[in-house]
Amino acid sequence: MNRSAMHRPSEYESVESLPEVWTIAAQRFANVVAVYDPHAKPEVKITYADLYQKIQQFAAGLQSLGIQEETDAIPPRIALFSDNSPRWIVADQGAMRSGAVDVVRGSQADPKELLFILKNSGAIALILQDLDLLNKLRSSLNDLPIQFVILLSDEAASADETLKILNFLQVLELGAHYSLQPVHQTRQTLATLMYTSGTGGTPKGVMLSHGNLLSQVTGAYAVVEPQAGEKVLSILPIWHAYERAFEYFIFSNGCTQIYTTIRHVKKDLKDYQPHYMVGVPRLWESIYEGIQKQFREQPANKQKLVNFLLDASHRFVVARRTAKGMNLDRPNPSALERLAATLQMSALSIAHQLGDKLVYQKVRDGLGGNLVFVVSGGGSIADYLEDFFEIVGIEILGGYGLTETSPITNVRRPWRNIRGADGEPLPGTEIQIVDFETRKPLPVGQRGLVLIRGPQVMQGYYNNPTATAAAIDADGWFDSGDLGMVTADNNLIITGRAKDTIVLTNGENIEPQPIENACLRSPYIDQIMVVGQDQKVLGALIVPNLETLEKSAFAHSSPTLDLNSRPIQDLFRQELTRLVKERPGYRPDDRIGTFRLLSEPFTIENNLLTQTLKVRRNVVMDRYQGMINEMFD
Repeated sequence: MNRSAMHRPSEYESVESLPEVWTIAAQRFANVVAVYDPHAKPEVKITYADLYQKIQQFAAGLQSLGIQEETDAIPPRIALFSDNSPRWIVADQGAMRSGAVDVVRGSQADPKELLFILKNSGAIALILQDLDLLNKLRSSLNDLPIQFVILLSDEAASADETLKILNFLQVLELGAHYSLQPVHQTRQTLATLMYTSGTGGTPKGVMLSHGNLLSQVTGAYAVVEPQAGEKVLSILPIWHAYERAFEYFIFSNGCTQIYTTIRHVKKDLKDYQPHYMVGVPRLWESIYEGIQKQFREQPANKQKLVNFLLDASHRFVVARRTAKGMNLDRPNPSALERLAATLQMSALSIAHQLGDKLVYQKVRDGLGGNLVFVVSGGGSIADYLEDFFEIVGIEILGGYGLTETSPITNVRRPWRNIRGADGEPLPGTEIQIVDFETRKPLPVGQRGLVLIRGPQVMQGYYNNPTATAAAIDADGWFDSGDLGMVTADNNLIITGRAKDTIVLTNGENIEPQPIENACLRSPYIDQIMVVGQDQKVLGALIVPNLETLEKSAFAHSSPTLDLNSRPIQDLFRQELTRLVKERPGYRPDDRIGTFRLLSEPFTIENNLLTQTLKVRRNVVMDRYQGMINEMFD
């Protein structure tokens, strides 16, 4: 892992499709363990050679069931609704190898959403996690052009089923007796459809080609070169673009993927000693909270020592950033500032080394002791987490991307890991910051709308040319919908979201408009704006309907209406809980965990509403930022 990684040509540069990666990997890493699921019963451990054989057999089995390459139209679509397991990789790559496009989603999604995806994508086959998921969808499948269903479990369907249903082993058996036919795929061939929510929550099918996905495999060499046999702990949903792209990359390098869960992750980190891991801010926050809990359980004198060492080390790492020119608060330190920072480092080095010997090494050992680095995405990671993990010697590389960009566009480099930034672009990727209104390019350091152009940008939204044209201009620039700036050394810094989507620290994307609409059903709520970017839970700024409140029983309990009184606060909490839960498609992440009542309404006059009476979210955020910060503290 060094600067030479930026210049090393990937041996996968010349391949035309993702399945070709497996042909190379199986030859290079035949006897290396590719996937290991210690929590399966019985546990599953598969080498690269065996995994490649299963992928080939699964592809042949699909072809024997009627999946044929189409030369004059979009390839056949196969929906894959399942969660993390070694069989997911077999199904995913088997589908692509057969000549099909896979349409992916997790098994825990709302059945209505899964049925929408099936209908919108035109899928002709369906691969499901198990019989339970099939039963949830079964009554609606007769109205769709589904030719057969495959269960990734070993279960058998009812004998009186009219739909052709096979399990995983049966498909492998079919493939073992069928000659796999070659298919012609190029980097422009569609590989997968990944559905992401759009305005109003209607999912849109992001069209990613083989070239889009391969850009992640070859582009990540600019960051690191993993070695064969190094271990990667996998916890994020495998069908998320973020986890999926990282897995393709580590498999191309012969790493061993170990599957874990929220329940097992802390123990698995220690037991399996991984070298790499990707996660969302909420994961690092959970690990941090666990470590802090252990600190608090120490005797008072030890707690005092730990806090002293952490404080000294914090000043040490901040000084080190300045000395190396990697401090966002001092982006261009003078020679004098660098000298002062170097002297401060020297003064604090003994305390930092003592902290490492007494405390930080134990923290690293608790996380396995082998972590080269972890990658954080799906939202901005809090400064205090960046500081803590830098202090204890755990390298966190922040990055940026979207499903529409396969997803990674930017990532911090291990040799220039500027905390708080979102990193430099991957090779071949261009970032342009433009004025939100005029779309004219802005100078370095000025905030504006982030546009992206590069080999990872999607082909468009499936069967949605209007949305595609709105997202990608004639010159190939993709409108990220995010606000940011680029530093003089080409690091991207995301500063906000131009679009309304809220990303929680667990990586979940929340569309606020449907939730707001549900809450406006309350007679006590006049206006509402949901907030919560990079928070654990959603919050809300609420303009109450004072007239309704004054006519209620609360008006008689006090001579003046006190919005902060316990009865009124309880009323709004109950209203929010009830209305959000009653909303169709409710998910636990939709819950509004905190709120504040505002005495001033959103109006055109105070610039909080547009002329069409839409809330100016950025203006409201700016005006009430202090209140929002206090709300989540």
